[in-house]
Amino acid sequence: MLIARVVGAVVSTQKNSKLHGTKLLLVQPLGPADEPRGAALLAIDSVGAGVGEKVLVVVEGKAAISALGRASSPVDAAIVGIIDTVDVGIES
Repeated sequence: MLIARVVGAVVSTQKNSKLHGTKLLLVQPLGPADEPRGAALLAIDSVGAGVGEKVLVVVEGKAAISALGRASSPVDAAIVGIIDTVDVGIES
């Protein structure tokens, strides 16, 4: 699982029948200080995320397919949560 920011939407009028009705988003993985890290990924949105939101992404195939709830779907990455806050290094 990784933290990413939604940086764009992808529109596809022709896609696998298992993906009909799904929203495709482009997400940029982030480092601990919210800096971009690595290449952007195409992910299926399972929570209603939008451009600019910070999200949780699973990139393991079985976890992504499970998030989508459609067995045998051709999915590598799925957005499974919208992040409200991240606290790093805060002592209580």
